[in-house]
Amino acid sequence: MPEPYPPPVQRQPFQNYRPYRPSRIVEMADGDANTRFVQDIFDNLQENWRWTGQRPTVRIVPRAKDNLKYVIDFALPEATFKDTGPVTLSFYVNDRLLDRVRYTAAGQFHFEKAVPSEWITPGNDTTLAAEIDKMWISKEDGARLGFILTRIGLIQ
Repeated sequence: MPEPYPPPVQRQPFQNYRPYRPSRIVEMADGDANTRFVQDIFDNLQENWRWTGQRPTVRIVPRAKDNLKYVIDFALPEATFKDTGPVTLSFYVNDRLLDRVRYTAAGQFHFEKAVPSEWITPGNDTTLAAEIDKMWISKEDGARLGFILTRIGLIQ
């Protein structure tokens, strides 16, 4: 028996469309991570990490402002650290300095610190950055690298 109404026309979604999700952690391995990049995070994904420039910055939209902690997982590889020596990383929320930490050895690191609630407006864009004081510069091609970034964001 024929139906009284035909099915709706099927349309193809926009190519590369990703809905904007208000997530608070940007994992470098996420398929849409690059939609959150503001600056200094290179596109080439290596397993679950990416190289950065001097001040990698991401944009997120937090749902709350109370009891948030800035978190970042990163690495200072021996290959670059042997040339730069000890480095200092400065951590920023909306261009406000949250903390500065000196690292005297290569390795993998986790930084976590509470963010003052007055620095965050729930539902609005928030930028998170980490700035390294000394860049590694390749003697072969002049490439400038900061550090290896795995994830960055806010947690409760």
